[in-house]
Amino acid sequence: MANAVELIQSIENLKEDAPEISPGDTVKVHVRIVEGNRERVQVVQGVIIRIRGGGINRTFTVRRVASHGIGVERTFLLHSPRVEKIEVLRKAHVRRAKLYFLRERSGKSARLRERRD
Repeated sequence: MANAVELIQSIENLKEDAPEISPGDTVKVHVRIVEGNRERVQVVQGVIIRIRGGGINRTFTVRRVASHGIGVERTFLLHSPRVEKIEVLRKAHVRRAKLYFLRERSGKSARLRERRD
């Protein structure tokens, strides 16, 4: 049984085209959604507020502000077949690994300083 787990978590199942992402990055995540017998791609754009796990279990949470200022967070598996692609739009300079403080902020105070590389 342990062999099966190791096989599933092996390097060959990892996505090669997964970009380098970090907390504070603004990303567009293209997710495949199945509705009945139809399939479509939904785009979620927002700021990465946390990254957890390692290897094939690596997940990241994207926070976006929906209509009427309501914050919506979605967690994605980085190496999931449902995640078609991840586009990094901008990188931000942050000093912590988990950006939970953005939940209480709105407007200008929720902005992050852009990183110059």
